[in-house]
Amino acid sequence: MEEENWDTIIKPKRKLLDLNLKSIWRYRDLLLLFVKRDIIIIYKQTILGPLWFFIQPIMTTLIYIFVFGNIANISTDGLPKSLFYLSGIIMWNYFSECFLRTSDTFTQNAGVFGKVYFPRLITPISLLLSNVLKFLIQFSLFLAFCIYYWSNGLAVNIQPEIITFPILVLLLALTGVGFGLIFSSLTTKYKDLKFLIAFGVQLMMYATPVIYPMSTIPPRIQNVLWWNPLSHIMEAFKFSFLGSGSFDPLGLIYSATFAFTLVILGMIIFNRTEKSFMDTV
Repeated sequence: MEEENWDTIIKPKRKLLDLNLKSIWRYRDLLLLFVKRDIIIIYKQTILGPLWFFIQPIMTTLIYIFVFGNIANISTDGLPKSLFYLSGIIMWNYFSECFLRTSDTFTQNAGVFGKVYFPRLITPISLLLSNVLKFLIQFSLFLAFCIYYWSNGLAVNIQPEIITFPILVLLLALTGVGFGLIFSSLTTKYKDLKFLIAFGVQLMMYATPVIYPMSTIPPRIQNVLWWNPLSHIMEAFKFSFLGSGSFDPLGLIYSATFAFTLVILGMIIFNRTEKSFMDTV
């Protein structure tokens, strides 16, 4: 009897952190297909289409200006309100999109996961890449606002720390995906969690200097917010591009440590859940 030679052999994962990156690279065409799907499917049957990438942050900024700037009269550290709120919105939207969409990985793709084999990590990675493209589109809007105010003589003080911008975006992505991987695994068994995640993300925003500058917070509360890893990222972004806020290297080291630890933990839980999630989803 002739020995059978298989092109592809699928084996169960035996290690907690068996990422199998070679397999992910082999399925890179599928990864790109998922990225395209994630971008197009959102606005495919809408009238304005991709314009919603710009409309959403602009409308949110206008609401924040009216509610938090005019009614609540919250300080913006002397910056134009539209610029201050937009800077926080685009960064927070990127984190929340990475978190919320990754947290729904198993339930949204159960039909595909149950029929076809491919490395399951491709799905959260595709969400991460599609969110990067969306973020860059909205970031271009923020840059347009910066150029407008700068050309009109208003203070937009770009700092040398702007070179850390890619690192800040990476830390936001890792933190969001890390949380998403953990909760995507938990929601396969505990369905109630998916109703709490969106509410929890909204509460987390108020514990992060998105709609207010850290300088207006009493020192005792600042000490508490210091342990929020997103606070240092948000403050560093505003400081780098607008000259407002603070740049705390120690805080960013803490944020980086938190983000990488969270991603590793999320991958471990994700890999364990991947083996049996079809029994509970």
